[in-house]
Amino acid sequence: MNTTTLPLPAARPRLRRAFRSVRRHPMLYAGGAILLVLAAIALAAPWLATVDPQEINPMARMKPPSAEHLFGTDALGRDVYSRTVWGARISLLVGIVVAVISTVAGVVLGMMAGYFRRIDAVIMRIMDGLMAIPGVLLAIALMATLKGGLGTVIIAIVVPEVPRVVRLVRALVLTIREQPYIEAAVSVGTRVPSILMRHILPNLFAPLMVQATFIAASAILTEAVLSFLGVGIPPHIPSWGNIMAEGRNFVAVAFHIILYPGLFLGVAVLAVNLVGDGLRDMLDPRLAKKL
Repeated sequence: MNTTTLPLPAARPRLRRAFRSVRRHPMLYAGGAILLVLAAIALAAPWLATVDPQEINPMARMKPPSAEHLFGTDALGRDVYSRTVWGARISLLVGIVVAVISTVAGVVLGMMAGYFRRIDAVIMRIMDGLMAIPGVLLAIALMATLKGGLGTVIIAIVVPEVPRVVRLVRALVLTIREQPYIEAAVSVGTRVPSILMRHILPNLFAPLMVQATFIAASAILTEAVLSFLGVGIPPHIPSWGNIMAEGRNFVAVAFHIILYPGLFLGVAVLAVNLVGDGLRDMLDPRLAKKL
């Protein structure tokens, strides 16, 4: 009876490559793991929350953490744990949506400014005007002008973030358009939309991914600041900024009201920044060679 030698499974080389990648980019995987946990908490909020986050219980005002209320209660007797879990949805949603919208708008405007010299001055002067105003003040002004709500908060945070992406993309496009392969594509009659989409846009991917993570972290913090100042998410919607804003007057007697949402906020921003640093180390060829 003939026996044939079976090939070794291909799982071992893949595992070795995975372990090598984790060892070379630990911050990326650590931040990604934390973000996955936070995302799972946000998605499972209806099942993880012990009570309705808006349920008021005057008999249980400012109770310390206990088995019944894991994170204690606030000044209205609402469960801080349930409100913190539900607040993860708002903060993560704001960070993701703001990062996506800011990046897309910044790429479109930045490529137009960097490739078409005639409209470069117009676009960049508008961006310079927006950047001359502090982001938080501009967001507060937009919130005061428009009707409050989640959509308004996202718009108020997106507007100050777009100029940063536009300036980054414009600088990259000005460098890329002088490369020989771009001149060769122009010389053979390649249309401008094709040059932008096939030759320029792929080269923007690495720095844009890193920039998007930092925008997401900044958006999460800005939303918390706006909610803390009372011009962000409406008070009846639980968010980390709202919870801390409502508990700031009771810090001396009930520090737990701002402690736990503050910890979640800090961990979320740290995780996003870790992912951004890890992506920078992985996607930058000069840093990758050193690693």
